[in-house]
Amino acid sequence: MPTPVSRKVRKPNHEQLAQLRLRGMAAALDAELDRGEREGAAPAEVISRLLAAEVAQRREKSLAYRLAQAKLPWNWTLESFPFDRQPGVDRGQIRALAGLDLLRRNENTLLIGPPGTGKTGIALALLREASVNGHAGRFITRMSCSTNCMHRLPIAPRRNS
Repeated sequence: MPTPVSRKVRKPNHEQLAQLRLRGMAAALDAELDRGEREGAAPAEVISRLLAAEVAQRREKSLAYRLAQAKLPWNWTLESFPFDRQPGVDRGQIRALAGLDLLRRNENTLLIGPPGTGKTGIALALLREASVNGHAGRFITRMSCSTNCMHRLPIAPRRNS
């Protein structure tokens, strides 16, 4: 149970955390202060736990943002990809791509094959894997890419001959 002094301090602490936009710390503040009082924890330990809560909240928010910006139309992952129904897909090769070394080497990958062979599913799974590992990206189809590029091309003025 919070002490009278602790109760007096908590409201301004919450206000300051809100002003600083430290949402993770604000969410964990009361529970961690109660725990610290109950266990007789050192202030540095309580602060450490509050900072850990803030870091975790920011990491989760950042991941949610990257996934939203990726514009993934389906929730494909490498675990949900039906490798057994796609015998032409080399599971080992896809797992190697999922290691994301191509991003560290700044390389591109092109998935080629007939319709229905899993190219889109693999692309979505790899983009999700990259997003989870801190990379930003966006899923676009060839058609939407072509359409967007065509709309952005400058139109040359006609020359009178």
